[in-house]
Amino acid sequence: MSKTAHLSVEGKEIDLPVITGTENEIGIDISKLRGSTGAVTVDIGFKNTGSTTSGITYLDGEAGILRHRGYSIEQLAENATFLEVAYLLINGELPNKEEYADWDHQIRHHTLVNEDMENIFKAWPTGSHPMGQLTAMISSLSSFYPNSLDPNRGEEEQHRTIRRLIAKMPTIVAMLHKKSLGHPIIYPQNKLDYVSNFLNMTFKNVTEDYEIDPVFVEAMNKLLILHADHEQNCSASTVRIVGSSHSNLYACISAGIAALWGPLHGGANQKVIEMLEAIKNDGGDAKKYIDKAKDKNDPFRLMGFGHRVYKNYDPRALISRSLVTIFLTNWVLAILFWKSLSNLKKLPWQIHTSKSVNCSRT
Repeated sequence: MSKTAHLSVEGKEIDLPVITGTENEIGIDISKLRGSTGAVTVDIGFKNTGSTTSGITYLDGEAGILRHRGYSIEQLAENATFLEVAYLLINGELPNKEEYADWDHQIRHHTLVNEDMENIFKAWPTGSHPMGQLTAMISSLSSFYPNSLDPNRGEEEQHRTIRRLIAKMPTIVAMLHKKSLGHPIIYPQNKLDYVSNFLNMTFKNVTEDYEIDPVFVEAMNKLLILHADHEQNCSASTVRIVGSSHSNLYACISAGIAALWGPLHGGANQKVIEMLEAIKNDGGDAKKYIDKAKDKNDPFRLMGFGHRVYKNYDPRALISRSLVTIFLTNWVLAILFWKSLSNLKKLPWQIHTSKSVNCSRT
């Protein structure tokens, strides 16, 4: 027999179905509450409300758990690429070798954007915020692909829109960065993998070669995985609400980017950098700002010290910390290497052409 929750509202009785989630969590289905009793629920911030049923992401803030399709975020960050995780989120299963080869091929061959998109940049003032530009650029893709406006198109055409969006996002983001510097854009190269292509378009200059550091590729892959999905957050909810009107995917994602822009969501990253810069410019006294944060009468807030849903720890933070360790290790080794070379130059040695010195980086 199905479990129910009995509710009495001003003499009106109703039995509400109790449903069990993918991780055995309990929910109460209140879909018929208003029709049966005339009452509605009030849940400011949706802290107690699930807007739909989903098997994509499970998040337990009290236990510090984040899973995608049953896989822990630790497993995915350690063993998968971002494109594999994207495939998992969309299709429900990790791809096999043949499926991934086809998926990767489809993404690589949709990376170019229409040249007319560059004209959009000319209308923006110098120094325009990149999130505002990105919102407009992604929305504009619907103009270049008008078939995406049809909500009743076939499944394959819908998936083609998804692939286009995933493929073109790095290209557009890299364009934004290059335009902010006043540099020519770098075109995508289909021979490169997803992350390497993004790094190349972002940091390569037309006047010189760019060596893609595998440490950066690994780090960016992991960071993209960590941000691939986070359940019913502000931007995901925005995308779903806009999508409920059968608006096209580009418009929906554009709306999600606008939501992500806010300082209490994705824009918090920018606020962290601004806060650290302010502390540095004020003499670098971190304790002063910690005391300000503890003072209930001071409006100052510490930014970047944990996501509100995690009451124990954020599993993504532990993975990010390991990335920082890798970066610092590589940078320290590089500094020591170049410092040793500098010291060698100061020694009264004479290097003869008949001798050779081989240096290898570990």
